[in-house]
Amino acid sequence: MIKYLKTRWKTGVLALLMVAVTAGILFLYDIPLEPVGYVAVFEMLLTGLGLMWDYHKYRKKQESLLYIRDCGNFSEEYLEAPENENEAIYREICRSLDEKRIEAENQRSAFGTELTDFYTLWVHQIKTPIAAARLLLQEEKPRPQEIQNELFKVEQYVEMVLGYLRTEDMASDIRFEEVDMDSLIREQIHKFARIFIGKKLSLEYQEVSETVLTDEKWLGFVLGQILSNALKYTKKGKISIYMSKSRPHTLVIEDTGIGIRAEDLPRVFEKGFTGYNGREENRSTGIGLYLCGKIMKRLDHGIRIESELGKGTKVFLELGRKKMDLY
Repeated sequence: MIKYLKTRWKTGVLALLMVAVTAGILFLYDIPLEPVGYVAVFEMLLTGLGLMWDYHKYRKKQESLLYIRDCGNFSEEYLEAPENENEAIYREICRSLDEKRIEAENQRSAFGTELTDFYTLWVHQIKTPIAAARLLLQEEKPRPQEIQNELFKVEQYVEMVLGYLRTEDMASDIRFEEVDMDSLIREQIHKFARIFIGKKLSLEYQEVSETVLTDEKWLGFVLGQILSNALKYTKKGKISIYMSKSRPHTLVIEDTGIGIRAEDLPRVFEKGFTGYNGREENRSTGIGLYLCGKIMKRLDHGIRIESELGKGTKVFLELGRKKMDLY
C-alpha cells in the first residue's frame, strides 16, 4: 500500500489544491468558511474512494504480472485489458519479445536435436578408423603408413566437428586479408599427400597466380573438405586443380570418381543430405558440403558442382568479390 501511495502522491496534492482553490473563492465572495470544511471532507472522501478503486485494479494487475514472472511464461489471458494506448503498446512490445523468445528457444531446441543426431552419426563414423588402427597395431609387423592414414582420418573427423560448431557463430571469427591461393592450395595438397600415395592417385596441379580477399583459415577448410571428398569417392584416375579459363577468378577441383546422380545435385549443400553415394559408402555425415556452402556464403564467394555419374565431379569455387577495406 505504501509503495502504491508513493506512486499516487500527485493525486493527494491535487485534492488539497482543489480544497485551497475552493476556500480562496469562498473567501473572495465573503462566503462563510464553514462550507469549506464540508467541501474538503467531500473531496477527500471522493479522492479516497477513487484511490481505493484504483488500488484494487493496481493489485489485480500486479498479481497477474507476478504470476507471469514466477511461472516464466507470458500469456495475455492472465492480463487485464489495457486501459489506455500506452498499456496497449506495452502489451504489443511484450508479445513481440515473447514471440522472439519462443523462436529462439525453438531454434536452440532444433539445433540441439541436429547436434545430437550429428554426434551420433559422427561417433559411429569415427569408430571405423580407430578400430582399424587398433587392429593394425595388434599385428606382428605393424604397418606405420597405414596406421598414419587411419589417424589422419580421425583428425579429419575431429576437424569436421570443430568446423560444424564454429560455423554456428563464425561472424566474429572471420578476418579478411589478401591470400595467395597458390600457397593455400599447396598447403592442403601437402596435408593429403599420404592419401594420394596410398590410393595411387595422380594429381594435376597448375600453379595459381591469384590473390584473393578472403579468410585464409575458412577457405582452407573448404579446400580441405573438397579434396577429402574427391579422395574419398575416387578409386582410380586423378584429381586436377586449376583455374577456369572461361570463368574469371574461379578455382576448379576435378576428379575422376564415381560422380553424383543428377537428382542428388540440387541437394548436395543441404544439412545432413548424404545422397545415393553417401548411403552406398556408408561413411558420409552429410555435413561436409553443407559447411562448405555455408562458409562460402559468409565469405561472399560462390560454390557450385557439376557431376556425371560414373565419370567424375567438378567443384567450382568462385572467388571473385568486390574490393573492400581489410579488417
